[in-house]
Amino acid sequence: MKKLAAISLCVVLLIAIFTGCSSKLTSSDNSGNAHEKQIPDLTGEWKQENSKSDNSYQAATIIGDTIAIYWVSDGGDTKSLYWAGSFVAPTTADEPYSWTSENDHSKTKSALLASSDDTKTMTYQNGILSYEASAMGTTTTVKLKKQ
Repeated sequence: MKKLAAISLCVVLLIAIFTGCSSKLTSSDNSGNAHEKQIPDLTGEWKQENSKSDNSYQAATIIGDTIAIYWVSDGGDTKSLYWAGSFVAPTTADEPYSWTSENDHSKTKSALLASSDDTKTMTYQNGILSYEASAMGTTTTVKLKKQ
């Protein structure tokens, strides 16, 4: 019975997350000033901006040299691990900035909704952290904004 409930929750989460694929990305504020760009600090909390649901989305936490990404549902009351991997901080202000995150399988192997990929390409540009998420034959680009 628990397995059926977990599978049902997975299907509901995936439908809610992947329906956000068609939403528009809002542009970030560029005031056009001539100040030199700073190296972005990507550490902290991130929340999916392209989900159509306020109650189901992906969220990430970057601490030190790690990134953890969760499927979030029930308005934030339920979190399921999607990705636990490496984080490489940018050393220049050049954008887009990308790194290859290596999956920490010791953390994801027992998580029902976790990605089994060995690596995932993460990209930061204009205040948005993005990556591809695949489930049940559907792939979408998830876009997160720092909170």
